[in-house]
Amino acid sequence: MLVRGTDTRAAFDTPIVSNYIGAEFDATELVVMGHVHEDHMAGLHRLPEAEVHVHEADLPSARSWEGLVAAFGMTSEERIEQTLKKFQRDFFYAPRPDAQGYQDGACWELGGSTVRAFHMPGHTAGHCVLLVEPEGVAFIGDIDLTGFGPYYGDACSNLGDFRRTLARLPDIPAKVWVTSHHRGVYTDRAHFLNDLAAFAAKIDQREQRLLDLLSESPKTLEQLVEQRLLYPAGFNAAWVTDAETRTISQHLAELTANGRVIMDEPGIYRLGN
Repeated sequence: MLVRGTDTRAAFDTPIVSNYIGAEFDATELVVMGHVHEDHMAGLHRLPEAEVHVHEADLPSARSWEGLVAAFGMTSEERIEQTLKKFQRDFFYAPRPDAQGYQDGACWELGGSTVRAFHMPGHTAGHCVLLVEPEGVAFIGDIDLTGFGPYYGDACSNLGDFRRTLARLPDIPAKVWVTSHHRGVYTDRAHFLNDLAAFAAKIDQREQRLLDLLSESPKTLEQLVEQRLLYPAGFNAAWVTDAETRTISQHLAELTANGRVIMDEPGIYRLGN
């Protein structure tokens, strides 16, 4: 998403398509990142002179490979090396040690338009919605409203935060909503709210699937991961086990906190009474 003010040209994130836009993108003077993942950094290598602003909670992920690895939660040295090579090959990955941090409510005056940041964590710790005013265009990033549902499988992700983010999103004073992936541009509020509700419902569907699995028999976390909550059986990409483990663990923490699930020793989960 490109915003051309009378004083400053700005980009929200720099996905793969940035590499094929040409001069219109290459003239960008300011990049405001809604969050930091490799697919949102894919055009930064084209903008060595541009200022890059990142929410402070995602700032280590932007500044170094080590920071991004920590946010992902990767621990296998072999996998870390393989992932770096893949990111460099497929996403032109390069860290930005010069990136600057911003906080919730930060504003950038572009000349005729202002960008305002709303901290909306869950997907990452620093995920933000970026609102262009007075036009009322909201870049909602990886609250992408896809059928996959919310992703909160990184080490810096948080299920509770994502629930709160989804509840708050309709309150942002926008007329247009732009997602990072798949859905694209929404100009009809009713359509946006309908798809947002379906997206949020995936969280409750996942919770119910866990309860259904535990109603069959008590299970360990490892056994639940084998059953899969996010990805279909047989899909074995390198990150899947870690993402499933973190996602299921967050759901189990919520369910045990409210007594719907009980953990017996040694690490066996069963339905509560």
